[in-house]
Amino acid sequence: MAHSIITSSQAPAPIGPYSQATLANGTLYVSGQIALNQASGELINDSIENETHQVMKNLSAILQQAGMGFENVLKCTIFVKDLNNFGRINETYGSYFTSNPPARETVEVSRLPKDVNVEISCIAAK
Repeated sequence: MAHSIITSSQAPAPIGPYSQATLANGTLYVSGQIALNQASGELINDSIENETHQVMKNLSAILQQAGMGFENVLKCTIFVKDLNNFGRINETYGSYFTSNPPARETVEVSRLPKDVNVEISCIAAK
């Protein structure tokens, strides 16, 4: 199957052997994003809300590079270090989906890259 690699200079570069996203047959598979600010190189982790906003900004940059937006997202996976933060993450996340939110699962994990509190990946289609 032919596929294209999607890369946005507005989102953090991969920190391992993976791509920011791949596009195959009109479906975009976006790798998990953390709250790394591409411009400053700093992690945004002063609050779980700001951390989640930065994750969503990174996802948005990759979606835009593929000619898509949050309205194209079909499914998200949210990884959290502490489910006690779920309500605050969910409120911030939800502000990016004003209608017809995508399918989703949320999973608590013991550790995430760079010891962040939240990581989100998504699948989108045109």
